[in-house]
Amino acid sequence: MLLRALPPIAIIAAGWWGYTKFMEQIEIAPPAAKDERVLRTRVQSLQVIDYPTVIETNAVVQAHNRVTLTAEVTGVVTMVNPSFEVGAYFSKGEVLIEIDARDYRTALSMAESRHESSKSALKLARLIEERKLRLVSSNAVSQAEVDAASATREQAEADVAIAQTELDQATLNLERTRVLAPFDGRVQAKNIGVGQMANTNNPLGEVFAVDFAEVRLPVSAQQREFLELPEFADDPPVAVELRDGINPTNGHVWHANIVRTEGVLDQNSRDMFAIARIDDPFGRKSGEKPLRIGQPVVAAIKGIVIHDVVALPREAVRQLDQVVLVQQPGNTLLPITIDAIWTDAEYVVVDKSAIPDNVWLATTAMVYTPVGAKVEIIDEPSTVTSIADSKSNDNKNTAN
Repeated sequence: MLLRALPPIAIIAAGWWGYTKFMEQIEIAPPAAKDERVLRTRVQSLQVIDYPTVIETNAVVQAHNRVTLTAEVTGVVTMVNPSFEVGAYFSKGEVLIEIDARDYRTALSMAESRHESSKSALKLARLIEERKLRLVSSNAVSQAEVDAASATREQAEADVAIAQTELDQATLNLERTRVLAPFDGRVQAKNIGVGQMANTNNPLGEVFAVDFAEVRLPVSAQQREFLELPEFADDPPVAVELRDGINPTNGHVWHANIVRTEGVLDQNSRDMFAIARIDDPFGRKSGEKPLRIGQPVVAAIKGIVIHDVVALPREAVRQLDQVVLVQQPGNTLLPITIDAIWTDAEYVVVDKSAIPDNVWLATTAMVYTPVGAKVEIIDEPSTVTSIADSKSNDNKNTAN
């Protein structure tokens, strides 16, 4: 009986012990108070300035005068100037190609002989006419003979005129056996060689002028608002700086001037094209680095100066039209939406009326920017006008 009673007694005792154990009051330590988060930001002071605009656009350098050389007479090429090679330079009036001139010299000699013969015939016709005129008064010759003499003299004069024309044409054809350079230029393509037949239907080569080159710069409607481009011949040119459009690390700058604009807008983009001229593009006189035909360039055009504006660093502008200001005193946040007058790679420019008084610009990226939240300023505020001021000074120095 005792053995049978032991298991129930043990179960009851274990249950009682567990009940008393878990019924004890367990004191749980209260959670530690969370540290209050403080927003921190760097700031810049804002000032009203005059901001010089610079419009950037892309284009390709073009030759202002490019021609295809052709022969004006037919013949075998007997000489090709070493200057008439692809890439070679030549001067205006230089003989580039010579065509076999023997046939044309013969034709010139024949034309000269015919001209001399016609002049002799005219001289004789005039003498006969004069003699007939003297004799007609004494009735030694009839009036019909005088009229015939005059007609013969007129025919001789016409023959002289025809012979002179033939002589001029023969002289011109002989001159055309020498192909002369039409301007100071450079050879782009050569299609002829010594021994080949040149005729008026086949091109001899392609050349372009090197005195200056041109760049056709597209300007959008928005960009035109900030430019004063020349419209007439006596309008002042607009300065342009050109940089390498293929290799951005190439820091060389070529200086050009917009001298005219095209009279029509592009049919597709509605852009207007401004024509900039680069003098001595290959540096033959100046010794500067050459700017080659077909070179893509990035053009920076000096625009108007916008007065009484505030320049905001682009990195401080969020979602293109939002900035966070810090109100003084109190250092509280004031996020606002802005309407930009001008934007470039560095700044977003707004009218001075868009920025309240006694504020700083917050330049540190913050995820949460509630209106009126207090912030802690990191370091001393810097000025946002330093780069813009130096930019304005650079433009003044360039202008001077």
